[in-house]
Amino acid sequence: MKFFKILFLIINVILISGCDFKPVHGNNGMVVSTSHQASQIGIEILKQGGNAIDAASAVGFALAVTSSSNGNIGGGGFMVGRFADGKTFSLDYREMAPSKAHRDIYLDDNDNVIEGKSLIGHFASGVPGSVDGLLRAWRDYGSGNISLKQLIGPAIRLADDGFKLSKYEADRFNRNKDFLSKYPSTKQIFTRDDRRWKKGDIFYQKDLAKTLIRIVNKGRDGFYKGKTADLIVKEMNKVGGWITLEDLDNYTSKYREPIFGSFNGYEIISMGPPSSGGILLIHMLNMLNQIQTSSEFPSDLSFNSSDYIHLLTEIERRAYADRSEHLGDSDFWNVPKSMLLSKSYAKNRIKTIDIEKATRSNKIKHGSELIKESEETTHYSIVDKDGNAVSVTTTINSGYGSGVTIGGAGFLMNNEMDDFSSKPGVPNLFGLVGNEANAIEPKKRPLSSMTPTIVLKNNKPYLILGTPGGATIITTVFQNILNVILHDMDIKEAVSSSRIHSQWLPDVIYYEKNSLSNKIILDLTSRGHDLEQTGSIGEANGIMINEKGFWGGPDSRGKNTAIGY
Repeated sequence: MKFFKILFLIINVILISGCDFKPVHGNNGMVVSTSHQASQIGIEILKQGGNAIDAASAVGFALAVTSSSNGNIGGGGFMVGRFADGKTFSLDYREMAPSKAHRDIYLDDNDNVIEGKSLIGHFASGVPGSVDGLLRAWRDYGSGNISLKQLIGPAIRLADDGFKLSKYEADRFNRNKDFLSKYPSTKQIFTRDDRRWKKGDIFYQKDLAKTLIRIVNKGRDGFYKGKTADLIVKEMNKVGGWITLEDLDNYTSKYREPIFGSFNGYEIISMGPPSSGGILLIHMLNMLNQIQTSSEFPSDLSFNSSDYIHLLTEIERRAYADRSEHLGDSDFWNVPKSMLLSKSYAKNRIKTIDIEKATRSNKIKHGSELIKESEETTHYSIVDKDGNAVSVTTTINSGYGSGVTIGGAGFLMNNEMDDFSSKPGVPNLFGLVGNEANAIEPKKRPLSSMTPTIVLKNNKPYLILGTPGGATIITTVFQNILNVILHDMDIKEAVSSSRIHSQWLPDVIYYEKNSLSNKIILDLTSRGHDLEQTGSIGEANGIMINEKGFWGGPDSRGKNTAIGY
């Protein structure tokens, strides 16, 4: 039986990716990211005596150079860390709404959402947080062995000297040429008038190198004050000063209380609000745990069985309904964390699940106390020789963000304002519906699905996980955890195996090509589910830690790289 299970998983991975499915091994450290250069830089930091936090900050700056569509200093992110001594932290360096923002900024005179205003152009951007966050983590939790020059120097060299484009990155530039040509400062860097980009072309970013040098010389003030800040404001003055010098100077990253949970004897550490990821992840695991222990669900929980997919869908629908009503920036909204994380609440939420029949989303409301986000986010996972673990997810939202490059500074700005609720009840780019909890306010941070997560086994880091994928991030991390804990997969199998996704609205199960048999599809349809084949769901990067060392699992869906030593 085990032979057939392994054979199925191997075939599944090959169908999805056609790539090698073995994890990468290391004894002294492991870095898994979307960029070979960034992963190598992280490893070099570890070899120089840095810890996982040092490496995470260095990888973050490197990705700003090598992964233009999602790596960034013009966006923001979340970092979750767990040290070998048991200490944990989570750092929120999510973008903030500028002081000129207000709840109706994206509505016309008839109270209708202005199409594209929160997605493309200057008004789409929040105040970027990546530089403040990466520097703060390095300053507060780094080893003390790595200087700022060592931290950012490799990224500067890649930007100034250029690096060879892979076919993957060249094709991305070519596919997005029209979008990258909308603004002159972006067009100058990312397009070629005479020909298409090709594999092996050297990609130079001289202005970005100068921006990074200013950060080395002046730290945080090299970005949020001085010349770089002036360049940002100069660009934003083209639309009436959307982001001001005061907005930049007032930005600060913020430590948040991590979200904790448990499932089948494993402990879960994840990100709290303004991430919806950690709470929903624990909420879904709690619901599944209640199903496991209930005699009312004599179900088959084997990988991608009909019962399994049906139950995951029902769980996800209820969790995302709760997300739309209850979750937002906890500095501005009273998020009912204790309710959403409680097992008793999970037990109540599963009462309406019918094992034989789909619950239509229009019948699912958010719970109460009874007593399309983009693939262009990126995630990286790191562990050092001492067992310090870091999980980081960062983004500029959709691919290449707002499309606006800061002239003279060389970096793209985010379009994270779309992650707010432009109008309560109206879906954003990724089909996510929000209400008053996520309404726009000055200095507020938009709700996110990013879910950097660390799983403990016997009180030691066991899994370091995360993924891009907009609305699919939470369900991808959810399934990756289940792949390991319930289905006994190694980390490479776990992140590369086929996935499904459902999110309350729209009322659809999305599935990847070749992931479900016709029999399974027909069975789910007979239960009342609507199914739709989609492209890749997520692009996870994970690490598994056991007595034999560190095992890196780069998702076979993209050009991700695991490097260990």
